[in-house]
Amino acid sequence: MSSLQAPLWRSIAVFRFASLAYAVVLLAIRQDYYHRWGWAWAVLAAMIAWTVVSTVGYAVPARRTPLLLGADLVLTAAALLSTSVLQTSQALHLGVMPVTATWLAGPALAWAVAGGARWGAAAAVVLGSCTVLLRLPLGGKYQSTILDGPIILLMAAMLVGYVATLTTRAERAIQRATELEAASRERERLARSI
Repeated sequence: MSSLQAPLWRSIAVFRFASLAYAVVLLAIRQDYYHRWGWAWAVLAAMIAWTVVSTVGYAVPARRTPLLLGADLVLTAAALLSTSVLQTSQALHLGVMPVTATWLAGPALAWAVAGGARWGAAAAVVLGSCTVLLRLPLGGKYQSTILDGPIILLMAAMLVGYVATLTTRAERAIQRATELEAASRERERLARSI
């Protein structure tokens, strides 16, 4: 929305591309965790394409629509859940990083910047739920760390949403102060001419 939020959107884009690089490295060195390694590369290619599309979309404030935000969340959740058919059951049981790696945080951060802490929390809950679904125990025992990633994502999204809300308020305050100063100058000019 505002020029003060522009650095937040650029940071999300940088984060997503850095996360893609991390996902590529993990996939390249952990072939033995995948029984459909080739398909994992196809998912990664789709993630790269979507990152380019979403980065271009989020670069222009008018394109930061609920449709783009929703598509971002759905496509990321689908890529995340694809891990269940790509990784071996042992890798899933061990809690190996999903095919998306840290890239999955992108939509939660985008939602947070676009709509504040509540929107960011909502997106984080959706993606966190998908992460927990991937780690559902087959034998009935939950690992104590199953919620670590989702909780960290939730806290990060809420923090980014709070910061985004503060930048929006600051932008409005600056705009209002500028308008008041301009009106004051105009009054002074008119008073001098009288």
